[in-house]
Amino acid sequence: MQVGDRVRVKTSVVIYHHPKHRGQAVDILHQEGTIDKIATEWKGRPISANFPLIVKFDNDKLRAHLREDELEVI
Repeated sequence: MQVGDRVRVKTSVVIYHHPKHRGQAVDILHQEGTIDKIATEWKGRPISANFPLIVKFDNDKLRAHLREDELEVI
């Protein structure tokens, strides 16, 4: 997966930072978006992030850190 790829969440992922439902559990299963960034370095130093793919979703101002096995390219 690369920056700019269209992706869909293929597994159940519950988040609590949704802009419209802050503090409430929201499942983002089947939501679509684009890969915005891939976290590989921080302040010029390489890192190994647990959730390296930052996905920006279409219908909201939502961004989430996800793993590659939680997404499928569309």
